[in-house]
Amino acid sequence: MVYLLPFLTVCIWGGNTIINKMASEAIEPSAMSFYRWLVAVLVLTPFCLPTVIRQWQVIKPHLFKLSVLALLGMVLNQSLGYYAGLTTSASNMALITSLVPLMSVFMSLPILGKPISANSIVGSVIALAGLAFMLGQGDVAFFLHSSIALGDGLMVLTSLCYAAYCVLLKRWKMPLSNWTLVYTQGVLALIMLVPLWLSSQELAPPTASLPLIAYAGLAASVAAPWMWVKAIDLIGADSSAMFMNLIPVVTITLAALWLGETIHNFHLIGGAMVIGGVVLSQVKRAKKPLPPTQSLEQI
Repeated sequence: MVYLLPFLTVCIWGGNTIINKMASEAIEPSAMSFYRWLVAVLVLTPFCLPTVIRQWQVIKPHLFKLSVLALLGMVLNQSLGYYAGLTTSASNMALITSLVPLMSVFMSLPILGKPISANSIVGSVIALAGLAFMLGQGDVAFFLHSSIALGDGLMVLTSLCYAAYCVLLKRWKMPLSNWTLVYTQGVLALIMLVPLWLSSQELAPPTASLPLIAYAGLAASVAAPWMWVKAIDLIGADSSAMFMNLIPVVTITLAALWLGETIHNFHLIGGAMVIGGVVLSQVKRAKKPLPPTQSLEQI
């Protein structure tokens, strides 16, 4: 039953990619980004604000780091994703997003000083070949004679932003609880999103967008993070992280059922290569055991 927590979390996040695509037809991306975090912040305020007030002197020195994290993980990551939904499919969005763990591995070298394993290098080659196969609809070398679609390019930028967010979150250890981190970043993101929201042609959310905003603000921004943190506490970060590889599977399935997207062979083959490459990059090689120390009597 414990493993239901990370599984339900990835199902919510997979569904959120569908919401991103559906939102492109119901509300402007600038407004969707703002209202998503407005809902999340309003729901979290009664529970988190008292703690923030009590710990303000602890939080204040970390405001710059929190602002950078909010910009990467909640402003750029989400906003670019909504804009990408205008010109690409939910299936493509999911498969490109699945590269985040792989991107994090390579960003960890300069930021965290972690070496890149041979598995990560081989896995990256396989994953990138799978991504090229999918985006080129079966033509791996399509980059040589055509340009990448705008929506797919935005999703690559989105994934890079979120990978940087994940790595910096590990780099900048702060003496704050997970909920305090989420809440303070959400408030800062909301402030940053105000100018983008004011640029919208229609400031008030259309009626058709209200269920989408509710899902993104409550399920994806509040419930999923809580379940994910709880899963890490119960089964560990490594075991939880492996569930992330199910997100494209969930999303592509939902895209076929809800959006009527056609799943082609190049999606299946390219997607399998991407997921396989990412999984391979996460496999840690066992360290060779040290030879037993000889006793004085054996020497």
